Amino acid sequence: MERVEKIRNHPLYVENQKRIDELELNRIFCCHGVNHSLDVARILYIFVLEQGLSYQKDVIYATALLHDLGRGLEYEAQVSHHEMGANLARHILSECDFSVEEIALITEAIAGHRTGEIKQTDNEENRIFYDLFYQADKMSRNCFDCAASEACYWEQEKRNYSIRY
Repeated sequence: MERVEKIRNHPLYVENQKRIDELELNRIFCCHGVNHSLDVARILYIFVLEQGLSYQKDVIYATALLHDLGRGLEYEAQVSHHEMGANLARHILSECDFSVEEIALITEAIAGHRTGEIKQTDNEENRIFYDLFYQADKMSRNCFDCAASEACYWEQEKRNYSIRY
């Protein structure tokens, strides 16, 4: 996955992910590091395979790797991490050989991943992708084994209380 490695080594990705890791060093709630992103990617990849969808593996991994990249900006400037993440992703993806269509798909998924509210699309397969991505992000969390569960602000219906993938 050459394009995914370009993302992982892109200076903007490295800088923002490092900042998130620093800001979340003592966080008791779920963190937004590379391990979380890879969990999301792997679950999304399984979903895509199960649904028989045609998305390339590097598009799936790019979406997952970039989806929380705006977290540092959210912590420091109280801006929307999903919107800022989409902006950062657009810039990074344009320098990592992704097509205009792929960039649109990935950034739309990132922009809507916090609430699951994705703008309307005429492409049914893309709508399914957005929904599966939202689900993969939530399922990547092991709420059933979280020491901070009682203090967590997540609504009960968003929490993951079982092992499925």
